Amino acid sequence: MIAASASSADWRAALPPLRGRVTPDAPLAPYTWFRVGGPAELLFRPADEEDLAAFLAAVPPEVPVTVIGAGSNLLIRDGGLPGAVIRLGPAFAAISLYEESIEAGAGALDLTVSRHAEAAGLGGLEFLSGIPGTIGGAVRMNAGAFGGEIKDVIVSARVLERSGQTQLRDAAELGLGYRRSSLSENAIVLSATLSAHPDQPAAIAERMERIRLAREASQPLRVRTGGSTFANPPGESAWKLIDAAGCRGLTHGGARVSEKHCNFLINLGEATAAEIEDLGEEVRRRVLDSSGIELHWEIRRIGVRA
Repeated sequence: MIAASASSADWRAALPPLRGRVTPDAPLAPYTWFRVGGPAELLFRPADEEDLAAFLAAVPPEVPVTVIGAGSNLLIRDGGLPGAVIRLGPAFAAISLYEESIEAGAGALDLTVSRHAEAAGLGGLEFLSGIPGTIGGAVRMNAGAFGGEIKDVIVSARVLERSGQTQLRDAAELGLGYRRSSLSENAIVLSATLSAHPDQPAAIAERMERIRLAREASQPLRVRTGGSTFANPPGESAWKLIDAAGCRGLTHGGARVSEKHCNFLINLGEATAAEIEDLGEEVRRRVLDSSGIELHWEIRRIGVRA
């Protein structure tokens, strides 16, 4: 069990009846691609938006609230997460198709959205098939791959604030830049509307297949990894800087820099979150020493070090 959050430790017992699943001291490692990390003080999987709003209203303001998605770009530290952790399930994964747009719930997988677009003959969202995450996470970090990113296609997003107020924000209000948005830590993305254009399903499928083959050829896909580790510095490629610093294959405990794509860190099987994070910090140090360029984490690192 992790240490209770700063507020009264009995806040969990004071929660009202909820329709979603409430799990105290819940293991979180199974929800991340790295398969590491400590537990949540409390994990909540809401039944729907109304259930989520009721939960937020009942959680004391001083208790931290964290939302996790597919866990593909996430490192949870070994000491776990104090406060409430929210994981959005199938009720938040609905996808609606229109003539030139798609509305997708925050819990919908990026790949699933791209496949729905393909089947409906809607082009422009093929790049989503190369992003291993959910729409909610993609909006929050302006995810991108293979020449496309969310800011190129987003029309608006529905956002739930910690206060319980739901807001519709257009693209300009989201403040999207390279792997970032202006959303506050407390804001929860509920859904997003993405623009698309009519196209032949066969042509869309061909482009998606090229993305799949490119990923297969260049990325370690069938290992415990968190995806792209560091953001590309302006005018540079993170992997080239890492390679030039001699970090390809570098190992620390149960963690290793991928030899296939050295901007990926791998859990060899028994790594701790600390070993993965420390390896990343060593990579940053060596790159700074060799090139004078400071790498910034793209992977979201949260929680308490054990």
